[in-house]
Amino acid sequence: MGQVNIRVNGYSHTIGCKDGEEQHVQDLVGQIEEKVRVIRSMGGQFSESRMLLHVALLFADEANDLRIDLARLRSQGGVATTAAPATDPRLAERLSRIAERIEGIASAIEKP
Repeated sequence: MGQVNIRVNGYSHTIGCKDGEEQHVQDLVGQIEEKVRVIRSMGGQFSESRMLLHVALLFADEANDLRIDLARLRSQGGVATTAAPATDPRLAERLSRIAERIEGIASAIEKP
């Protein structure tokens, strides 16, 4: 089993993953950090768990939008040609799993 040392919102974490998925985890962390920057740009001070909760909510919202788009496309029997990533059902599932993982991390951090 692989492990990746990551840094999110200034905090270091060690994350387990399948062998060979280390770069994928790093790429996901990049997406998380992007959301952290978005939230920071809004101002205010957040604890780590609160920040990660907001990040999880952003990802959950995006995943929900993708599910709605996917359901609409399926009901129309067509596939969008201009937004190929949004038509990939695996993307919505992955984003949902990412949001769930982030929520789990936030919950674990909030516990004393």
